[in-house]
Amino acid sequence: MVTAAPIFYSDVRGVIELVLLAFSLIIEGVALVHAITQRSDAFPAIGTLPKGGWIAILGVCLALTLLGFGVLSIFGLIGIAAGLIYLLDVRPGLRDLTDGKGFW
Repeated sequence: MVTAAPIFYSDVRGVIELVLLAFSLIIEGVALVHAITQRSDAFPAIGTLPKGGWIAILGVCLALTLLGFGVLSIFGLIGIAAGLIYLLDVRPGLRDLTDGKGFW
């Protein structure tokens, strides 16, 4: 008995990887843009890496994801983790340190 599963397996995998790539690029891009637009003296005030460190980490991860290493590689996973750490930990700290009313 032959099943049809192997016929569209690669199509489903391709769609899933494309969705994950879009998710990864959005997360890393938003985190990088936010890090670039913040004041550099605010980063040490909340006890995190300096602004240059975050920009370097997020920029390298975004570049490696764009260069074709993919989301499911170790670089893609590190990029997603770095972007989420920035957005979920550093960004709220920066927002609380400033007036609390950012455009983000």
